[in-house]
Amino acid sequence: MGTDWANWLGPAEWQAVRLSIRVSFWATLVSLPLGIFVAYVLARWEFWGKQVLNGLVHLPLILPPVVTGYLLLITFGRRGSVGQVLEALFGIVLSFRWTGAAVAAAVMAFPLMVRAIRLAIEAVDPKLEAAASTLGASKPWVFCTVTLPLILPGIIAGAILAFAKAMGEFGATITFVSNIPGQTQTIPSAIYAFLQVPGGEQAASRLVIVAIVIAMSALLISEFVARRVARLVGGS
Repeated sequence: MGTDWANWLGPAEWQAVRLSIRVSFWATLVSLPLGIFVAYVLARWEFWGKQVLNGLVHLPLILPPVVTGYLLLITFGRRGSVGQVLEALFGIVLSFRWTGAAVAAAVMAFPLMVRAIRLAIEAVDPKLEAAASTLGASKPWVFCTVTLPLILPGIIAGAILAFAKAMGEFGATITFVSNIPGQTQTIPSAIYAFLQVPGGEQAASRLVIVAIVIAMSALLISEFVARRVARLVGGS
């Protein structure tokens, strides 16, 4: 049975699946600390330009993904302002590499992650944080000991939702890093490529099924883990 499942997808299809998981994992992991920080800033801080920051965070949801990919290309490409610095100082090249695909996926998934975490933070009673502060605890310590445990379900839900979104990212990725088999060809890019060649419909259909299974699994796991953690936190 295991052998039949392994043979159900061809080598190129498995390659796209593995690369998609790799890209989505790193996109989620690297962006999560920033997502928590931005969500906290939007939920708790009041400052001039807050709505501008909120707009910038959610801009990838509104812009066409191709536009986002183009902005990444002219910024982080080898001739881009940031890309030239990264290559000159650290030897880091993002365009047309799987690392660039992870950056594009992280940018597109970031708004969903921030929104889920922000809602969790806003649900925490500020009086609990204020009570801890009156006892002499610093703000970072209050966040780590009071806020963080309470928003853990939101963080998990946001991370898994971002992972699922990153798995399905296409427009920004193909614009920024192209569609190179084995290098930048994720599941959506592979589906697009298979549909461009005669007889590729079956391979594309198999990847569509894989994409649906992964997305649904991520959503179900997110809901299950968030509810379980919420019960554990509530019980403690």
